[in-house]
Amino acid sequence: MKINSLQIEIDGIDKEILRDLMEDARKPILQIANKIGISGAAIHQRLRKLEQAGVISGSKFTVSNKVLGYSTMAFVGIYLDKAARNLEAVRELKKIPEVLECHYTTGNWSILIKIICRDNEHLMHLLNTKIQAIEGVSRTETFISLDQQIERQIQL
Repeated sequence: MKINSLQIEIDGIDKEILRDLMEDARKPILQIANKIGISGAAIHQRLRKLEQAGVISGSKFTVSNKVLGYSTMAFVGIYLDKAARNLEAVRELKKIPEVLECHYTTGNWSILIKIICRDNEHLMHLLNTKIQAIEGVSRTETFISLDQQIERQIQL
């Protein structure tokens, strides 16, 4: 498999390593090496190659929003009065910690964001006092997620 214009070759061993680490980034390298039948050093070399090519970056822990008291997930379509205000609006959205993702989109909205809130009251407060207060935001359209039914990365 060739990735983008970098033309890096991803072979079956690379895919197997990536699948294991995508499942559990804390899985010991030697455990993966023994399963595949190559040395731990070879795994490290392949991971370094994949990282240098930009295929992988870092590792992270996943925090449970619900356990931390954030039970309302919403997607907000943001209408800007002028497309030229996009960079300024995104700069302001970055200051709001509840904004998890921000996408520049085609269609009716200029921006689509994913936000996490404690409850509907918190969501309403965020919309009224922070998001709609951003210069250039003419209106918003909000969709509350009732349940996230699929969460995954690309399959290798």
